[in-house]
Amino acid sequence: MPEPTGVIHDIGYQRYTGPRLGRRHVFGALYLHGLRTVFGLGRSAKAKIFPWLVVGIVTVVAAGLAAVRSQLGEVVMTYAQFADAMSWLVIFFVAVAAPELVSRDLRSGVLPLYFSRPLPRDDYALAKLLSLVSALWLLLGGPQLVMFLAAAFTTSDGLRGTWNELLDLLPGLLYAGLWAVVFAAIGLLVASLTGKRAFAAGGIVAVFLMTTPIVGVLSILPSHAVNELAFLASPSTLVGGVGTWALGDLLVPEGQGGGMPIGSFGPVYAIVAVLLVTACTALLLLRYRKVAAR
Repeated sequence: MPEPTGVIHDIGYQRYTGPRLGRRHVFGALYLHGLRTVFGLGRSAKAKIFPWLVVGIVTVVAAGLAAVRSQLGEVVMTYAQFADAMSWLVIFFVAVAAPELVSRDLRSGVLPLYFSRPLPRDDYALAKLLSLVSALWLLLGGPQLVMFLAAAFTTSDGLRGTWNELLDLLPGLLYAGLWAVVFAAIGLLVASLTGKRAFAAGGIVAVFLMTTPIVGVLSILPSHAVNELAFLASPSTLVGGVGTWALGDLLVPEGQGGGMPIGSFGPVYAIVAVLLVTACTALLLLRYRKVAAR
């Protein structure tokens, strides 16, 4: 009988004896990684082109508005109106960013590696969602801060003028947060359904843009109530309806029209927005529970 010829070599592997930071730190690391991914940080130059092009556009627009106000003394656009005006850019930003956050992981099959660590499936989805919400809020809120600084330094009323300007800024930042939450919840849910980024991007754009004609059809029907509720049919007009109800003159100053004709249905728009975000988040969590179970 031949003798065994196998040899065991000690190549120096040791057990990890350092600190184990746990679930909270894993969640935070995944959130920061997602936020960096959205803006292409730590990735190739090609990955940085689109997100920073959008950042450049919204910043230039904000700087232009600030320059006009400082030179002519006219408020061309309020902080909340700025978020409305940039919403079309936000749609395409979400269409690129959301697939980068989740579709790449689905396609490359790395989810079992994520879930093999102390990272619950819900935490993965929520960290990605929070990353996208934060990125969109920074995209809309950063330029508003540029507008505020220009207005604060050129005001003729001193500290009182700066304080009043701050009171105008804060609702604008909250409104930007509403845009961010609604768009991120819808966009990430759609992107999580496929590992192909092109399909995910197309689906996101379709959800936002193809619902707009429905609003147009409903708004011309003979029923007055249906006309006022028509804006519920599209995410963009839904957010605009909430803004019209909640912000009033801060969204549309006197002399510039009355905003969206939603009548007395403002609370309905707010409730629908909350339900929409809640439903999208719940479906996103359910999606990843099924993915992880495979």
